[in-house]
Amino acid sequence: MTDTLGAKAVARATGVSTDTLRHYERKGLLPRVHRTASGHRRYSSATVERVLLIQRALVVGFSLDDLGRVLSVRDRGGAPCQKVRALVGERLVALERDIADLVALRDELRTVMADWDEILAATPRGTPAHLLDTLGTRSEVERARQRRQSRVTADSGTPRHRPDFR
Repeated sequence: MTDTLGAKAVARATGVSTDTLRHYERKGLLPRVHRTASGHRRYSSATVERVLLIQRALVVGFSLDDLGRVLSVRDRGGAPCQKVRALVGERLVALERDIADLVALRDELRTVMADWDEILAATPRGTPAHLLDTLGTRSEVERARQRRQSRVTADSGTPRHRPDFR
């Protein structure tokens, strides 16, 4: 194979790690990889565009599993365009909801900051003001906490700490 790239070259060209390439390979997102006699992976030059496609799809909200299903259909000559459109449409609806939630939380935090400034002005220096304790009285903060909890448990069934951007 003359037109191939090593894992490091593909990783460098796409901005992902070699571990990510192996993960994509295990998930079936990349075509079967040729190995040299010494066991090193050699990727076709088309792999760079495929990895960039995967990265772009992740940015707009595809899961690796959804993307695997779509790419599998596409690789077999099918046309998963309606599914792609539906998935991105669902992501847009979720993103618009998230933006509305974030705007409401931002507005609430502006009020919290103004209230905290008043509390701090009335609290002697060196005396605890217990600012964080007041967050429990804020309805929008509580709604955001509940939404976050729902997302975390819905994703895996158990709470975990991770960024909410998907």
